[in-house]
Amino acid sequence: MTTFVLVPGAWKGSWAYEAVTPLLERAGHTVHALTLTGLRPEDDEATIATANLDTHADDVLRLLDRHGISDATLVGHSYAGMVVAAAADRADGRISRLVHLDAYVPSDGESCWSSTNDHFRAVFATGAVDTGYSVRPPHGGDPRRRSHPLAAFLQKIRLTGGFAEVPRREFVYCSGWEDRTPFTDLRTRLHADPEWRVHDVPTGHDAMHEAPEAVAAILLGE
Repeated sequence: MTTFVLVPGAWKGSWAYEAVTPLLERAGHTVHALTLTGLRPEDDEATIATANLDTHADDVLRLLDRHGISDATLVGHSYAGMVVAAAADRADGRISRLVHLDAYVPSDGESCWSSTNDHFRAVFATGAVDTGYSVRPPHGGDPRRRSHPLAAFLQKIRLTGGFAEVPRREFVYCSGWEDRTPFTDLRTRLHADPEWRVHDVPTGHDAMHEAPEAVAAILLGE
């Protein structure tokens, strides 16, 4: 059986996978869905202000340590593509499969800010006006969303080779929001890379809620 570690994107918590988790569990697998530091209801302003990409990668590594996980499928949605890449790079071979679910796939030295498009850079900048250290979620969407640590969007990732050594790497492209997606060129690049497998789903960015069965089927290898 597989152990899945599910990491949500910006502004979200473990609840982002609430429709997918039971589908994986009913298939007999173990699932851990994370809420990253700074996004938890109990986090104070100091915690939010100091959380960055390294903090979030450490969240994943601590979960692996706490549960003794040595063979994980690590899934990251959107911003969390940065997180799972950083965590896999430091996980000492404990990640056997990476799934970037409509998510950034960074190279060393890139950040979420540098990897995204002008639309989302404007979202980040506008959302940080109130505090200067956290980015409020865009209007609309799930009311459970919380402000996201700005430093997590800005910090450059440090990759030393472990990320590239994960034996199975996959990218899921959501094609139903092509007016705003920052991932079109990434999909083209990864589709031509024999070390990556690319899946297309005809949904908006939140495929976990729009088509949980399709997402679960990809994760289950169906």
